Amino acid sequence: MSSKAKNVFVCGQCGYESPKWNGCCPGCNEWNCMTEEFRAPQASKVKRPSGRAPSVLTLDEINSDLTVRYKTGLSELDRVLGGGIVCGSMILLSGDPGIGKSTILLQICESLGKELKILYVSGEESAHQLKIRSDRLGVKTKNLSFMCETEVQTIADYIQNSETDLVIVDSIQTVNIAELTSSPGSVTQVRESTNYLMRCAKDLNIPIIIVGHVNKDGNIAGPKVLEHIVDAVLYLEGERHLSYRILRAVKNRFGATNEIGVFEMFDKGLAEVQNPSLMLIAGRPSNTSGTCIACVMEGSRPILAEVQGLVTPTGFGTPRRMATGFDYNRMSMLLAVMEKRAGYFFGNMDAYINIVGGLKLDEPANDLPAAIALISSLKDVALRDAALAFGEIGLAGELRSVSNCEQRIKEAARLGFKLCVLPQHNLQSLSSGAKQSMTIVGAKNIREAFDAIL
Repeated sequence: MSSKAKNVFVCGQCGYESPKWNGCCPGCNEWNCMTEEFRAPQASKVKRPSGRAPSVLTLDEINSDLTVRYKTGLSELDRVLGGGIVCGSMILLSGDPGIGKSTILLQICESLGKELKILYVSGEESAHQLKIRSDRLGVKTKNLSFMCETEVQTIADYIQNSETDLVIVDSIQTVNIAELTSSPGSVTQVRESTNYLMRCAKDLNIPIIIVGHVNKDGNIAGPKVLEHIVDAVLYLEGERHLSYRILRAVKNRFGATNEIGVFEMFDKGLAEVQNPSLMLIAGRPSNTSGTCIACVMEGSRPILAEVQGLVTPTGFGTPRRMATGFDYNRMSMLLAVMEKRAGYFFGNMDAYINIVGGLKLDEPANDLPAAIALISSLKDVALRDAALAFGEIGLAGELRSVSNCEQRIKEAARLGFKLCVLPQHNLQSLSSGAKQSMTIVGAKNIREAFDAIL
């Protein structure tokens, strides 16, 4: 590196460095993501240590029985993590401001503090503020310690010299390494601070949970490499004006990434929702057109959700399309298929799809309930109250089979549903017990499915 101080431009997505500003990053082709950073000269070049033999083990020499998972006391969180917090792992929890990230972390301290010594590092709140919040949430464990510090070296030194079993850093954008001249929250500081804490977690075999902020696009602030460093990435989602929160794993080295946890926000913290299906379909209007119940698989759990469709004559030359909780491109494809293959005309109609409760449906099995909701609103015909549908729609208008049919049917029967419309191919593979739980109708195309659910 040059002995003179200089300014460099760093990409906030991939960490690419350039001596000049670029509108489009040459590394990841993202626009308007280059930020300027000041780089001070280095006094001397760091030499690589010599004489250290690397530790190499064969697969048989590694003991897998040492894997320990800590139960958090929240079964919904344990489900998303794959059974609990793994020793030596590094977990990144992200979400919108005020969504409940700090709240859920402080809540699990009450359960984990019965057996573990926990260090809560906060760079945003004072010790007095943390005390007020812990009293409000009912956290009274004696094994919880607070540290209001922002220097990573000081935090790591305390962890190494103490008998801490779990560390929570809130948040990674507020801590920094003193040797680096860039400001806290910059690409370099976030990347190097995470690397420093990650090495500390692996060397001491203790789990570290870090909180990450999000930018205006909803992505984790800082370099994209931050998500590659950690072992698990969790997103806490939900609408600010709604009380329900959904915890989703987008990366997990120790479990599945398709599980979700559902919580409800109260004045005393987040409470688990043991029956998300009942919560999502509660308050559903009866004898109303444009609504259909879908059954989505979130990991190993079937969840019922209400799909609402609204079709109205357009007041402009180009009809408007809008989807909330549903893929917009998928919606456009379904409208084209229904016009071409089923004879339902939407060319001069505005079409809207909404998933009630803030749930996001990205499974192909949700094609059929979305199409039925739109057709119901188009014809202004109400569907049966105790009916649901699921199935994938092909470009020829046919219904394609989906997986986990029996689990979906059992969940619907448990909640009192009497009629299920599904693809004809799935009807042949159902057991006799599933067929006796409710009336099941197999359909070959969209028109047959809509006629069967009336």
